[in-house]
Amino acid sequence: MFRPVPVAIGLRYLRAKRRNGFISFVSLASILGIAIGVMVLITTLAVMSGFQREIKDRMLGMVAHATVSAHGEAMTGWEHAVEVARRDARVTGAAPYIDAQALLRGPRQEPAAIRGVLPEAESGVSELGAWMAQGSLADLQPGAFNIVLGKELAQWLGVRVGDRIIVTTDFQVTPMGAVPQLKRFTVSGIFEAGYQEFDRRLAVVHMADAQRVMRMGDGVTGVRLKLHDMDKAWEVARDLALELEREGRGYYMVSDWSMENANMFRALKLEKTMIGILLSLIILMGAFSLLNSQVMLVTDKLADIAILRTLGLTPRGVMAVFVVQGTLIGVIGTVLGVVGGLLLTFNLEHILRAIERVFDVVLMPEDVYYVTGLPIDLQVGDVVVIAVVALVLAFLATIYPAWRAARTAPAEALRYE
Repeated sequence: MFRPVPVAIGLRYLRAKRRNGFISFVSLASILGIAIGVMVLITTLAVMSGFQREIKDRMLGMVAHATVSAHGEAMTGWEHAVEVARRDARVTGAAPYIDAQALLRGPRQEPAAIRGVLPEAESGVSELGAWMAQGSLADLQPGAFNIVLGKELAQWLGVRVGDRIIVTTDFQVTPMGAVPQLKRFTVSGIFEAGYQEFDRRLAVVHMADAQRVMRMGDGVTGVRLKLHDMDKAWEVARDLALELEREGRGYYMVSDWSMENANMFRALKLEKTMIGILLSLIILMGAFSLLNSQVMLVTDKLADIAILRTLGLTPRGVMAVFVVQGTLIGVIGTVLGVVGGLLLTFNLEHILRAIERVFDVVLMPEDVYYVTGLPIDLQVGDVVVIAVVALVLAFLATIYPAWRAARTAPAEALRYE
């Protein structure tokens, strides 16, 4: 089969046994360097993406995709707002809520966020019911003044299901001075969301009880929304707020999950990016090794280059020979790295379990980490980017040695042959 001469010679240089064994060793080291860099980078980014997804899922299991709240006051007529939201095809669930800060006192005291909810509607906007470790959301009945605590919050307060705690929400000014508003609640349940922000700082009560304690009448803080596509959260919430404003129901504030947790998501994204850049240095080292091997190969093949030039091969053709040969090394290393990265990623959980059995250790104990398994989220886009970067670096590493080979003068190269 016909092949261009530079390609044929480049392939022959790749297959042929060289006189200088050190050059072959450096070429092999280049392949292994690129392969190991690609493999480690694929596996690391897959694990980091898995942890990001786990954190995101746990957080969004407790946080609505979007919220619409009245501007600086309680929202009245929330039933209509919920009805309007549910008519939107993009919305899967809508429920009212009340948010307030309070001081909780049991054997010990802790500040916490109090959320008033309707238990029958809460499943439409969050997974709180699924995270219940003890008790049930159905135990939150209006007038019963029951309360559900996060697991860590209950531990810090020193209470269990059935114990009573005192909730202080505000101070009332009287002729005798500022008097705290106190209400006794019974702990009816404990939830564990696996996210410290909620397990340590959130308490949930029935919305009617929250309205009485906060003296809000029939008002609520706002309406929470769950959507089919959470990336459209702000757009859907804005449309709902604008429709309510057009109906003359006042002005509303809009918020979504990305705005409320922007700092955390930026930190996670920055962490993944920085680790990706640092691990890319392994691929870069493989590319430098390839550059060294190509320079030595050009020096070793000066006589061959001179003969090819006298036979009519142009400088551009000589350059193509070494570009082809070096690029093939990069392709081999990249392919091996991608295959190895995929195999390592899909079997990483089994490898960790084997290490735990052999050394009798627990790498992720349940009493320390919320995530006891190893979450993996292998994204095709990450694999493609890594492979492309490795191939580009390998190609760039061949340009300078190939340029030097193209500048070789046949007479000078053959003078001492």
